[in-house]
Amino acid sequence: MTTELRDKVGIVTGGTSGIGRDAAVLFAKAGAKVVVAGRREAEGKETIDLVRAAGGEGLFVRTDVSKAADVQALVQKTVEKFGRLDIAFNNAGIEGNWMPIAEQSEEDWDRTIDINLKSVWLSLKYQIRQMLKQGGGGAIVNMASVAGLIGSAGAATYCASKHGVMGLTKAAALENARSGIRVNVVCPAVIETPMGERLFGEPEFKKFALGLHPIGRFGSPMEVAQAVLWMCSDRASFMTGQSLVLDGGFLAGPNSPA
Repeated sequence: MTTELRDKVGIVTGGTSGIGRDAAVLFAKAGAKVVVAGRREAEGKETIDLVRAAGGEGLFVRTDVSKAADVQALVQKTVEKFGRLDIAFNNAGIEGNWMPIAEQSEEDWDRTIDINLKSVWLSLKYQIRQMLKQGGGGAIVNMASVAGLIGSAGAATYCASKHGVMGLTKAAALENARSGIRVNVVCPAVIETPMGERLFGEPEFKKFALGLHPIGRFGSPMEVAQAVLWMCSDRASFMTGQSLVLDGGFLAGPNSPA
């Protein structure tokens, strides 16, 4: 157990697996009370079991983050259970269908933008309202991607959603800086999660994707979770409106697809 988040109350969206699950457990180990949001109830309860095994208190709230009423209820239930809201990791997201723009459907565009971008806007809206109601102060981290910093052929909708998260983060940080609410964004490259497996599980795709990471491997969910923990802690107290890239060198050199 550490004490970076002692007596803090946090929300993690998309906490049923991968990075969100590891972040929820890490928050608990750091002393926070954790509310996990997601659509899959069984997996959400598994995460809460892990939170409790780590010595923390937790609550799962079944949430469709693309719906305003669900996100508002998530924040309300957090406050009803634990009295306040101090930190949030807006992590929920999907990859959508990767194909050329000319072949993409409007339905896929709407679904991807709703879950990856609209959900972050809704989460910020209700989280910031609560933090302001408490008198200000707090830390929020949004999930983007290296795809929020570059384009990628075949992934236009995903890239658009993640570029949108970057802009939202900067605007929210500027709006709330004087209130002591810090808003930042994390930008991973390929991480070993169920989404990463869906996208790059095939041997030829995996080989190609690994070649874009000079470090020679994909990242782990815990590596991202550790960064998010730091961004939510007082150790990052002078950081707001910024993006933290965790990419194994993906964007640094000539192998970059940019």
